[in-house]
Amino acid sequence: MSASMSIGALAERFGLAAHVLRHWEATGLLTPARDSAGRRRYGSDDLTRVAVILRAKKAGLSLSTIRALIAAGDPARRRDILSAEAEALRARIAAAQASLDLIECALGCDHADFTRCDHYRRAVAEQGEASTRGPSE
Repeated sequence: MSASMSIGALAERFGLAAHVLRHWEATGLLTPARDSAGRRRYGSDDLTRVAVILRAKKAGLSLSTIRALIAAGDPARRRDILSAEAEALRARIAAAQASLDLIECALGCDHADFTRCDHYRRAVAEQGEASTRGPSE
């Protein structure tokens, strides 16, 4: 992209509403140039930045985390931020898996009331014990 783009053109290119780009600017994720009339003008660096933001959001990162990653000049700091995000994601995945296991246990139960099933009750108790121990135990 050799020429600059308007906010509408950039938004359309990525399938976004213009207010999303304005919000990202307000939160410090974008810093578009301005023309003589004060209108936003987006260049190739902005195009790349929007693509990075969208990819990071798709990966589940919050705007504040994305902003911290962009602001981190030190590669080690970026790795620290991403390591913390990866650990949080692992914890969410484990919690979701435990929930799925419990639901599948209930679905596979032959009892008329699965809450009366000994196997289901053990699974609930084990899940409760695991949540009080935490991920490091």
